[in-house]
Amino acid sequence: QVQLVESGGGLVQAGGSLRLSCAASESTFSTYTMGWFRQAPGKEREFVARISWSGSVTKTADSVKGRFAISRDNAKNTVYLQMNSLKPEDTAVYYCAARARYRGYSDSERAWDHWGQGTQVTVSS
Repeated sequence: QVQLVESGGGLVQAGGSLRLSCAASESTFSTYTMGWFRQAPGKEREFVARISWSGSVTKTADSVKGRFAISRDNAKNTVYLQMNSLKPEDTAVYYCAARARYRGYSDSERAWDHWGQGTQVTVSS
């Protein structure tokens, strides 16, 4: 079972940037679609972005479109989330997730197979 470890979270002022990383334990990383989700206090976990196994197909949520970008490096078994122009409403725990690529794409958290432990992102106003 693939293990995912997120890093890069922290405290940043509004308008600032952060880059999250998610390192996977398996060399079969390229067989997974990768995604990022987030969960703010008192709210349900929501989809942020996903990327195909090759990196050629990406999708970001409307709430972060134009500010966040997902990418991956299969040679390093790592997926990234570049977050720019951060807003206080981006404050949340950010989770990395993996879904076997043969299963297709989904934005529903229930459809993802493996999860990281999460990393806290706090944006101050």
